[in-house]
Amino acid sequence: MKTEVSEIADKIYRLSTFMPQIGPTGFTFNQFLIDADEPLLFHYGQRALFPLISDAVKRVIPLDKLRWTTCSHVEADESGALNQWLAAAPNAMPAHGQIGCNIWLTDMADRAPRALKNDEVLDLGAKKVRWLDTPHVPHNWDAGVIYEETTGTLFCSDLFTQTGPATPTTENDIVEPAIAVSDRLPYMPPTAMLEPTLRRLAALNPTTIALMHGPAFKGDGAAALSALADHYGKRLAN
Repeated sequence: MKTEVSEIADKIYRLSTFMPQIGPTGFTFNQFLIDADEPLLFHYGQRALFPLISDAVKRVIPLDKLRWTTCSHVEADESGALNQWLAAAPNAMPAHGQIGCNIWLTDMADRAPRALKNDEVLDLGAKKVRWLDTPHVPHNWDAGVIYEETTGTLFCSDLFTQTGPATPTTENDIVEPAIAVSDRLPYMPPTAMLEPTLRRLAALNPTTIALMHGPAFKGDGAAALSALADHYGKRLAN
């Protein structure tokens, strides 16, 4: 295996590792590096992938330049390598929403985390990242996503999950492939919060949607998120 590095928006890098042994067509795991005055890593990845992913980050910046680390929710592919990153990047501070800090991160991290309020903005210098609480979307009580305001990039975690190999970016439809995966692997809990959360994300009007499992989508992000909200809204109404 190898981790590919691709710039998907200005100074935003997709670190992608394809694992062909998962399922019938393989599965892509993506982390994202925002290169700014205070660089931020979104998704820690599994512990086993840390050597590959950290080497990929070093192709862009030295690890001691990394200032922030975060993820959507507690899960092996999201947070497994948390403390490996903190050991390798001595100047990085873990951050998460207040619920995540309360229920797992404060205890699990080897360095004290920064608790982020809903809609709080981290000014990274030339980049601004907004934390958005999205409980149970895509799943887990502590879930949240981030939105980079200067490039219009939404880091959506498991939303729009696709299987199989993926190009770095796409302008093709990401809604139907995501629905097909969720029909087969029902990872999105059908709560009353699901549709309004998706519509809240659509209101951001992202021009890039950074999928954790699949390509980064370039295009009308509001339309894609609204279509996904329509789908789950109809499903919940039935």
